Amino acid sequence: MLRKRLEPFLSRKRVAIAEACIIGLVSGLAAVLLKQGVEWLALWRMSSDLPLWLVLPALGLGGGWLSGWLVERLAPEASGSGIPQVKAVLGFAPVPLNLRVALVKLLSTLLALGSGLSLGRQGPTVQIGAGLAAQLSRWVPTSPEYRRQLISAGAAAGLAAGFNAPIAGVLFVVEELLQDFSGLTLGSAILASFIGAVVSRLLGGQGLNLPLDARSISLSLYDLPFFIVLGLLAGVLGALFRRGIFGSLRFFRQFKHLGLPGRIGLAGLVTGVVGVFVPVAATDNTGLQEFLVTGSAGWQLIAIAFATKFLLTLLAYGSGASGGIFAPSLVLGAALGGLVSVLAQGAYSGFGAWLPPDQLASTTTYALTGMGAFFSAVTGVPITAIVIVFEMTANFNLVLPLMIGSGIAYLIADRTNDGSIYNRLLAMHGIHIEPVGQANNPWADLKASDLMQGRVETLSSQMTLPEVVQAFSRSHHRGFPVLAKGRLVGIVTQSDLGEATAQGLDQYLTLADIMTPNPVSVTPEATLPRVLHLLNQLKISRLPVTEGQKLVGIITRADIIRAESDQVSGKLQKLGPQAEPSYVVLQQQGPAIGQGRLLVPLADPQTAPDLVKIAAALAKSFHYELECIHVRSVPRSVSPAEVRIDLQEVEPLRQLAATYADISGLSVHFQVRAAHEVGRTLLEVIKERHIDLVLMGWHHPSLTPGRVISGVVDTLIRQAPCQVLVVRPGRNLTFNHWLIPTAGGPNAQSAHRLLPGLLTLGQSPQIQLCTVCHPEKGQCLTPYHLSEMADHLEATLHRPVTTHVLTHPSVAEAVVDLAQQCHSDAILLGASRENLLSQVLKGNIPLEIALQTDLTIILLRQESTEIK
Repeated sequence: MLRKRLEPFLSRKRVAIAEACIIGLVSGLAAVLLKQGVEWLALWRMSSDLPLWLVLPALGLGGGWLSGWLVERLAPEASGSGIPQVKAVLGFAPVPLNLRVALVKLLSTLLALGSGLSLGRQGPTVQIGAGLAAQLSRWVPTSPEYRRQLISAGAAAGLAAGFNAPIAGVLFVVEELLQDFSGLTLGSAILASFIGAVVSRLLGGQGLNLPLDARSISLSLYDLPFFIVLGLLAGVLGALFRRGIFGSLRFFRQFKHLGLPGRIGLAGLVTGVVGVFVPVAATDNTGLQEFLVTGSAGWQLIAIAFATKFLLTLLAYGSGASGGIFAPSLVLGAALGGLVSVLAQGAYSGFGAWLPPDQLASTTTYALTGMGAFFSAVTGVPITAIVIVFEMTANFNLVLPLMIGSGIAYLIADRTNDGSIYNRLLAMHGIHIEPVGQANNPWADLKASDLMQGRVETLSSQMTLPEVVQAFSRSHHRGFPVLAKGRLVGIVTQSDLGEATAQGLDQYLTLADIMTPNPVSVTPEATLPRVLHLLNQLKISRLPVTEGQKLVGIITRADIIRAESDQVSGKLQKLGPQAEPSYVVLQQQGPAIGQGRLLVPLADPQTAPDLVKIAAALAKSFHYELECIHVRSVPRSVSPAEVRIDLQEVEPLRQLAATYADISGLSVHFQVRAAHEVGRTLLEVIKERHIDLVLMGWHHPSLTPGRVISGVVDTLIRQAPCQVLVVRPGRNLTFNHWLIPTAGGPNAQSAHRLLPGLLTLGQSPQIQLCTVCHPEKGQCLTPYHLSEMADHLEATLHRPVTTHVLTHPSVAEAVVDLAQQCHSDAILLGASRENLLSQVLKGNIPLEIALQTDLTIILLRQESTEIK
């Protein structure tokens, strides 16, 4: 009853308003802290008593190195502007975004910009705001879709606070990041942006706002040709600037041996040296922009400012420093506008000054128009560009020049640009995201009916408590809906039953006396955010789904977690009820005479003999029994127990198992199961049959996003509580020349036990051990683990073992090259339980090797004591 009364106060909109206010406040404070810190460091840098020729290079080198060190050691995701990382998170890519990233971004940006690097702080404030919002979504758990809305609100608040431009913050999120016009998304973003901008303006001052006299902004017919020229130049030079960004990133990749601190320190040193000889290069973005917009500089100084700012920004961004390109783009646009203004005045002066001076727009107008045009060409968001400059000036007379310049610049740049600059930056790091509109969002329009379990175990309200205890003991559920005359009247959990039993009242009460009456429920049309909101706010684990008072299903946290796991892992099954346990269709058992059991999943009669051959050799070496299983996958809409399986199709596999039982003398078991999920079924069998080793086939390398090898193989590598071997058969199944790459560790140790059995597959087998050293680490001597492993194998196998120490930047390429030189037949590799992000960052070495060679690949993942 209390839950029912609290529900109106926990409405989704009220919680969203509160969260948006908190996000805007915290993002605004962070932006103010960053702004004032950068300004204080810039003032201290330029007013030091020490000579500038010493201060500027030293601070550039030291501050850049320290900024890079913070990022490299604490949060590698905080490098660059931060906007691509936010877009990746909003596109459901597995990129970390949390409080740690936000704090590291704040400190590293403060150091980078304070040391003089030619970057802006507005891009970082987007990631800082989004990171703070992402952390809030973890403290107050919510649905994946609503988490995206919170992160987008944080990004909007960060940009709004950085520019004091709340409308631009919202537009940038809608135009570039989220592309979602839903009411809740816009409402959260607008509120967070407004509060962030207010906090920034009250505590941080006007910032980038330029209070100008309205009369200084003008437009006449004589200016139109030159505004068109300005748009054309901004489009061409903006596109060149974008290309320069990617060129600079590729250039700095050649200096990986310096590390991120070394690359950023180098960029800071060069910037400081240039600032000594070209003082305008050492001026911070805010001061330089105001200087250019006022029109007090000569064209020579403006040209120098444009060239140096252009090159130094590319240098700083390519190094990986924390900082954005928003502010530098505005400065470059202001300089370009100033140059076009000089051109316009000179052109009309050449006609005998027949044009009155007051008929031509001021340099300020040209500079502000150039800011919007260049920003539009670089970022590809013309609407945001127009609104940012408009909000900085609050002058309606500037809208038309901005629309002309920004529109032309965007059209010109768009013809040479290859999509969004942020998508291309992500692609350089191997992250490819699809458009994140509702049509591509896996959580869009997801309802309770899509995830609920239609088959619900229920209890009658008139049951006695001993009967209820028996019902709980027979079921794995921790709670049941309670019905009376076919209508939902309550819900009972184990805790409810435990309290009544502890008080000794179980002999006198019925279920109606201990159940929670009038439970909160949802309709089948309830959205996933609504379901998650109730589960989180009411601290419950299940919700009945009703039509009126009729119970039609139940939805639990486990159902939602499973659905999210299926989406992240790349599974294509339709979201729906939880998979049922598998059903045993056929089971034949041999005598239990082995010292353990080896499980072999068999699917294809053509490839099964190869797997059974390898499995039998290992089973004989270990004195194991051989457990062969065939799992037939069935749709989730049908119960596995209700599916008819044609055993004639499975007969070749059964005959194969029986043949090896006769040939090898092993005890061989065989079973056929129907199941919704193959991977989960194999885990069931591992537990039920006490499996010690799993050997399974892997025939086609998978390039499916979200998977490391393939769905079933990944499941067993990550979750199986026993040792797992995965075999990718090669062009011919000969096993005379073995290559074993090793870096030490548990997988290398487990190879000792497997090799005696595997070597029986060949005739006079030869063993090659190798380890790969990266050239950046200098000269690589024979590691201790390599020589120790070789000595141990020679003593155990009574045959020579050859060792190789390779130096190569790519482990996969080095192994493949050595395999070709040694004429290897099979490569034994270690497999890892690491998550997908680690595989993306470090490289999936087994998959890379499998794609580059047609030899037999055997992956070994040793037993985990943590799981058991």
